[in-house]
Amino acid sequence: MRFVTRTGLSGPIFAALLAAAPHAHSATEFTVNGVDVDSRVVDLYVQSRAQMPASQVGDAKRSELVQELTDIYLITTQARVDELAKQPEVQAQLELQKRGLLAQIAAGDYLSNNAATDEEILAEYAVQIESAPNRQFKARHILVESQSAAVDLISELDDGANFEELAKSNSTGPSGPNGGDLGWFAPNQMVKPFSDAVAELEDGGYTKEPVQTQFGWHVILREDSRDSEPPTLDSVRESIKQRVEQRKLQKYIEQLRALNDD
Repeated sequence: MRFVTRTGLSGPIFAALLAAAPHAHSATEFTVNGVDVDSRVVDLYVQSRAQMPASQVGDAKRSELVQELTDIYLITTQARVDELAKQPEVQAQLELQKRGLLAQIAAGDYLSNNAATDEEILAEYAVQIESAPNRQFKARHILVESQSAAVDLISELDDGANFEELAKSNSTGPSGPNGGDLGWFAPNQMVKPFSDAVAELEDGGYTKEPVQTQFGWHVILREDSRDSEPPTLDSVRESIKQRVEQRKLQKYIEQLRALNDD
C-alpha cells in the first residue's frame, strides 16, 4: 500500500486537516473504522493534492484521492496508533504542527484585516524608485582563479587580443562559452567590487587591474551603458504589497514580543 505524505499543504496544515474532522459540521462523506470523515476534510485534501479547487477535479481523480485519504484514515485508526500518539515525541510533533497551522491562520487573518493600502503601496513605490540605480551597464568578463592569471590576460588585451575570444578560452564562469557576455544589468545586481569597477569604466574600456570578488579574479569589459527605466507601478504592485504587509506583520509580532516581555 502506498501512503502519500506530500501534499499541497504544509505539514502542520496536513496534520490539522485530519484532526479537524470530528469538529466540522458539513456532511459525512465516508466512515473508516467508526470515524466519520467530513466532506470538508475530503475537499481540502483533494484541493491540496490536485492543486486546484476541489469542484474542478474530475470524478476519476477525485476517487483516486479519496482512496488515498481513506488509506490514511485506515492506518491512523488502528489501535497501535493510539499508543504511538501518547509518546512524548509524537505529542511534541503534533503540538508544533498545531501551532504552526494556527500561526499561519492567525497571520493570514491579521493581514486580511490590515492589508496594504493604495497610499502605502504608492509610498513604498516612490522609495524604491528613489533608491533604484539610474544607470544600466552591458558588460563582459573573464573569471579566473588567480590574480596572476588575470594580470596575464590584461597584458594580452593591451597587446590587442580579442576580449570575447579570451573569455571563451580562459573564463571559468558560466558565461565563458558566450564570450563572457553578461548582458544588461543594474549595479545592484552584481556584487559590489564588480559593480564598482564597471561604474568606473568608460564604454568600451576594460579594467587595467584585476577585480577580486568571492568568485575569483575578474577582467571586465564595459561594452555599453544606458539610463535605467524604472518599473511601472502595475508591474511591481504585487511584490510591493507583499513587502508592505510583511513589514506590518513583523511589526505586529514585535508588539506581541514586547507585551510578552512586560
